[in-house]
Amino acid sequence: MKKQQKGITLVALVITIVVLIILAGVAISLTLSDNGIFNRARDAKDKYMNASNQESSELKNAEHFMNELDV
Repeated sequence: MKKQQKGITLVALVITIVVLIILAGVAISLTLSDNGIFNRARDAKDKYMNASNQESSELKNAEHFMNELDV
């Protein structure tokens, strides 16, 4: 009788490593590409700052208008 060997086979190990490499490539691509997470966050920050500046300007204009009406 032969003893049953327990453990992981070389084929299973290679397949696992290949799958992990593919997943890492996809994750890096989604993070660093032109439409990646970092670029989208930077664009969102820029849009927020522009909207904030525009709102501030509009509030100053409204305040100036209200002060003119009080005179």
